[in-house]
Amino acid sequence: MEQKPVFFLISVNTVSARSSPKGQHKADMATNPGFLSEWPWKRLGSFKYLVLAPWVAHGFHQLATKGWRETDLGYIAILPSMLLRALHNQAWITVSRLQNARGRKQIVDRGIEFEQVDRERNWDDQIILSAILFYLGALHLPGGQHLPLWRTDGAVLVALLHAGPVELLYYWFHRALHHHFLYTRYHSHHHASIVTEPITSVIHPFAELVAYELLFSIPMIASALTGTASIVAFEMYMLYIDFMNNMGHCNFELVPTWLFRWFPPLKYFMYTPSFHSLHHTQFRTNYSLFMPFYDYIYNTMDKSSDKLHENSLKNKEEAVDVVHLTHLTSLQSIYHMRPGFAEYASKPYTSKWYMRIMWPLSWLSMVLTWVYGSWFTVERNVMKKLRIQSWAIPRYNFHYGLNWEKEAINSLIIKAIHEADKNGAKVVSLGLLNQAQSLNGSGELYLQKYPKLGVKLVDGSSLAAAVVANSIPQGTDQVVLAGNISKVARAVATALCKNNIKVIMSNKQDYHFLKPKIPEDAADNLILSKTSIAKVWVIGEGLDTAEQFRAPKGTHFIPYSPFPPRAVRKDCCTYSTTPAMGVPKTLQNVHSCENWLPRRVMSAWRIAGIIHALEGWNEHECGDTVLDMDKIWSAAILHGFCPVAQA
Repeated sequence: MEQKPVFFLISVNTVSARSSPKGQHKADMATNPGFLSEWPWKRLGSFKYLVLAPWVAHGFHQLATKGWRETDLGYIAILPSMLLRALHNQAWITVSRLQNARGRKQIVDRGIEFEQVDRERNWDDQIILSAILFYLGALHLPGGQHLPLWRTDGAVLVALLHAGPVELLYYWFHRALHHHFLYTRYHSHHHASIVTEPITSVIHPFAELVAYELLFSIPMIASALTGTASIVAFEMYMLYIDFMNNMGHCNFELVPTWLFRWFPPLKYFMYTPSFHSLHHTQFRTNYSLFMPFYDYIYNTMDKSSDKLHENSLKNKEEAVDVVHLTHLTSLQSIYHMRPGFAEYASKPYTSKWYMRIMWPLSWLSMVLTWVYGSWFTVERNVMKKLRIQSWAIPRYNFHYGLNWEKEAINSLIIKAIHEADKNGAKVVSLGLLNQAQSLNGSGELYLQKYPKLGVKLVDGSSLAAAVVANSIPQGTDQVVLAGNISKVARAVATALCKNNIKVIMSNKQDYHFLKPKIPEDAADNLILSKTSIAKVWVIGEGLDTAEQFRAPKGTHFIPYSPFPPRAVRKDCCTYSTTPAMGVPKTLQNVHSCENWLPRRVMSAWRIAGIIHALEGWNEHECGDTVLDMDKIWSAAILHGFCPVAQA
């Protein structure tokens, strides 16, 4: 009989909480929150780690007063153990997101959204809870002090007690949690994630996770009370729990079928990601913790488990229609990319103090990406039937300013373009500095080298210029154009002059460069002047602080560069985002912010490639080529993209 998703409606309603602060509060809770659902240190925010301070301070005091020989090493090891657990979980997040971005061995072919990221942002709470319980055990549990490094009998006891009582009690507790009363008050919070990520495994209300922690403590308490406990056995047990939890929720299959053919009984003692994924989609099957034999015993194993396991392993990397080529920006930006820190990536990029103190790791990451020497997939989206991916060139902003790096960067971009072409992509859009005039002439270099490219190259300048032009407030009759004159700046100036808006420039050299490029019938609207009362400034890179202070109070600054200007004016001046648009709901699997842009907002350069493919335009947009700005703006609006103010 087909298994019916009894609680599907509950889960979908939970997932649909909006990304607003009110929606985030809803996402933090089960459908009908029960007693002790909220974590006790929630209101502390980022300062929640201070709850561990008394025990950590006590450990350091022991070291200072007793020395290493007399100090309880098991007690001291708790803090580094918890830090390693956090690193282990983060490694799973990164690997899972990189794998899912490529679409290989995918189990559930659906995306996740910001609501899920918000709901799962407190995944480290369970590590804090574990640390507290370990500290209490090390201080007060008989047999929990001055543990040896290793005892074989204790390790065997832990393994047997996990396979027996822990797995059995978990199975029946889990089934109880699916009763309507407990499900709506507690477990629905976990099941709100239909498409799981590794950290989904530990996203539960406080009371539910306390129950799990007490359950997992049975083997360790027993070994302590019998005098067989050891530090390494406890560490291995926690590593096993974390490994299996993360693996079971990673949404890609990695357990090979030959493993079960080689040793058939293993299927009763080890689950797979696809096995547990069925529990999140079917709800009434596959209740086991890590060892499925209780599902076999009580006939709750989903009959499609083996088939889904085999089919998931056969899933190859999916074809792609649109590729957006981006790159890393600052040293800390690697943490903001989708495979980095999930919560950090779900908000507009800003440099945080705790990111800056990680500079040794940031430099190591830069060296590793430089040595890696190839682009990597960071994001996968779907819009209607269009399959979209973002690939990152492993270079940072400062690399693009080094003359000796330009050849290597162009080589990386060319390889990525050829790979996209080979994979059947229709469009490759060039983001950030990948289409810089000084690097490749806005992509013209690649067309000159490979004139028979099947894939269309799009630098996105037309849509970027259209976004800027449509950001000018109604009734504006003059604007100031300041900053380095790029292809986008030329297109914006031309469009504004044609619309009979005076464009004022103060740089004589830039004025004489731009003047011949404006149509004769509109050229009089381009004016050279050192003074202006215009309260709309269209600005790009190269605009220094002194020039910004020349603007009158209340000026509206509108950037045309892909990089945001430094906002130095605080006297009622406003700064728009870099050229960008809000994305429609039909664009799915959007759960990270593109650099400094708000949620569900994408840069015009990235959107331009999507529009190009949706419209089926059979032309490149590179070099000096500028597409019809009204045409591409109308196409973007038609497909559901909107100005940022309306997003």
